[in-house]
Amino acid sequence: MMQQEITSSLFNRLRVILVETSRPGNVGSVARAMKTMGFAELVLVNPRVEDALRHEEAVAFASGAQDILERARVVATMAEALDGINYAAAVSARLREFSPPVQGPRELALHVSAAADLRLALIFGNERFGLPNDIVERCNVLINIPANPEYSSLNLAQAAQVLLYECRMAASGGTQAVDSPVGFHGDAASQAQIEGMYAHLEEALVAIGFLDAGNPRKLMPRLRRLFARAGLETEEVNILRGIARQMMARGKDD
Repeated sequence: MMQQEITSSLFNRLRVILVETSRPGNVGSVARAMKTMGFAELVLVNPRVEDALRHEEAVAFASGAQDILERARVVATMAEALDGINYAAAVSARLREFSPPVQGPRELALHVSAAADLRLALIFGNERFGLPNDIVERCNVLINIPANPEYSSLNLAQAAQVLLYECRMAASGGTQAVDSPVGFHGDAASQAQIEGMYAHLEEALVAIGFLDAGNPRKLMPRLRRLFARAGLETEEVNILRGIARQMMARGKDD
């Protein structure tokens, strides 16, 4: 296998992010699921238990996947957790009014596996409260796992196992891959680039009087949902920021 094929493999492009996890046993169980499916990068955002990665319960539930815990990182913000990521997938059983497009695990896995430029983050929330809306709204997709509607409750490690299994199948060719888009396909914009574009666009909309900063209502969440469906590329983000720049210049002239 060529070096380019190795680095572009989904096994090297996937990061699991756990947000404010309460139970160290769940951290260990997710690490076990990751190692079983062949994935290695784990990031914790503000875990609610001290020293979660070395907690005896985490180590016990990892059951041989201690190397995943040893390499894992703990960060304070989602910006740190998403550094280097350009495709973020929020995993939630609860649909949101202003969520990004909703996909199933298999659809996500096939799409990301076929697009070698996408660096995927699977984002899981707190066991009790799930993911807050502001994190979900900033993701490219919302992943909803099909389950019995009368009892659709999956624990954190079970949900991670389902997603990682589908990603493994897609990455290893166990499922037919989807075709890549026809024609030119630019580099996917990073989460940091997209967040910078949204901040710039919001500032421009305020400058031209289209958005009331004191009463923004739901304009920005709706715009986030619109652009999430587009799958923004770096050059497209640059174009939108150029438009925002011109809007602000016109706003000052007026």
